[in-house]
Amino acid sequence: MEAVARRRPHPGAAGGPGAQPGASFLQARHSSVKAEEAAGTAPFHLDLWFYFTLQNWVLDFGRPIAMLIERSPRTLPRSLIYISIITFIMGASIHLVGDSVNHRLLFSGYQHHLSVRENPIIKNLKPETLIDSFELLYYYDEYLGHCMWYIPFFLILFMYFSGCFTPTKAESSMPGAALLLVVPSGLYYWYLVTEGQIFILFIFTFFTMLALILHQKRKHLFLDSNGLFLFYSFALTLLLVALWVAWLWNDPVLRKKYPGVIYVPEPWAFYTLHVSSRH
Repeated sequence: MEAVARRRPHPGAAGGPGAQPGASFLQARHSSVKAEEAAGTAPFHLDLWFYFTLQNWVLDFGRPIAMLIERSPRTLPRSLIYISIITFIMGASIHLVGDSVNHRLLFSGYQHHLSVRENPIIKNLKPETLIDSFELLYYYDEYLGHCMWYIPFFLILFMYFSGCFTPTKAESSMPGAALLLVVPSGLYYWYLVTEGQIFILFIFTFFTMLALILHQKRKHLFLDSNGLFLFYSFALTLLLVALWVAWLWNDPVLRKKYPGVIYVPEPWAFYTLHVSSRH
């Protein structure tokens, strides 16, 4: 009797009559991950990185982040995904509201290379408490919104990167299509770092990625094509930021706008100071 006895199917098993809608999706997701692991290193995701770069440039919003989560070589914790996406959307929403007001101010003569209180269209406002309101708006846009937007963005990028390793050194190379996408991808991250004023977050992420590479190398693990693409994009971004800072190092007006130890001028500040002022 025991030899021919069969275990009753669990009500939540895939394909069972009591299966939950998400159960089959989760099992299919884990099955596909295991199949990829069994088949070897995942190939270079040309469609992922192409749409990721294109939509970031066109929308400036990081919307393809959902594709990145779906293609992640390792399954990310659900709680981390939910918290990151919620924070990301809230930060992006704050940023979009602030940017919409900021662009309207630019049409009215707002000069981005000056502080809020030094702007000609702001400093003469009456009552003076209105200036405090504009400074509060600037804080929500440039500091709070950017932090809530970019911290989960770079966290998800790093989590994806942490799974892009292979034990086969021969597979640690990039196809020609990946090399072509490195330049526009690096340019986008350069714009993100400079205009978003997130150099500290970027450099911390970059050196964390570098430390992870050195750590995995001791285990004889090497970056696959997707990991190399992301790392080279960040390396190009660091080079572009260094060239940008060196070019504007002695600019007295921008130095006054960014007086801190870390001097990374915004492209919009450069535009309003040196380009639009000539017209």
